[in-house]
Amino acid sequence: MIDLHTHSLLSDGELLPSELVRRLEAMGYSCVAITDHVDSSNIDFVIPRLVSAARELNAGQSVTVVPGAEITHVPPEMIRALVQSARELGAEIVLVHGETIMEPVPEGTNKAAILSGVDILAHPGLIAPEDVKLAAERGVYLEISARHGHSFANGHVARWAREYGGRLVLNSDAHAPGDFMSRQFAERVAYGSGLEETALEEMLANSRDLIKKLR
Repeated sequence: MIDLHTHSLLSDGELLPSELVRRLEAMGYSCVAITDHVDSSNIDFVIPRLVSAARELNAGQSVTVVPGAEITHVPPEMIRALVQSARELGAEIVLVHGETIMEPVPEGTNKAAILSGVDILAHPGLIAPEDVKLAAERGVYLEISARHGHSFANGHVARWAREYGGRLVLNSDAHAPGDFMSRQFAERVAYGSGLEETALEEMLANSRDLIKKLR
């Protein structure tokens, strides 16, 4: 299993990076990205610490740890500069908190994230079909989310991704130990999104391809 969207206590998660990784190692995961929430107020604090933690953890256990960031709730016009800053600070994978149906993310965030070259648009909610098409053209992955609330719009995301060739990844958006996905639960999330039986393997393959491209 692979999860490219998790949070530690460096933002609003409950676990230290080391415990987060150890719990996933015990579950048989091969790779995890720690993508704590950032904006201009904390980006230069969070990312260097995740980079350092990932370097140390990768030397001592079996799960590949990828340091990243999730740019969250910022005005759309700020996204491009923050994506660039995140990469310069060492984030190997950059997500943007999409226009979820659960939170008041600014309108236009989905499109701005795609145009800014983000790697994954997280839980993009009721994303417009034209933005799904744009994501497919620009190689931006769209997230099917296992997180309660955000997952309510998975069917919408999956439908238009299939229509326009969008590439999907399945992530937990874990903030606490109970959020981590077993394989069986991941299969249920994929099935509940209206995807075919082979969809989980396809999404895991997409995650592997993304990591290979970034590393």
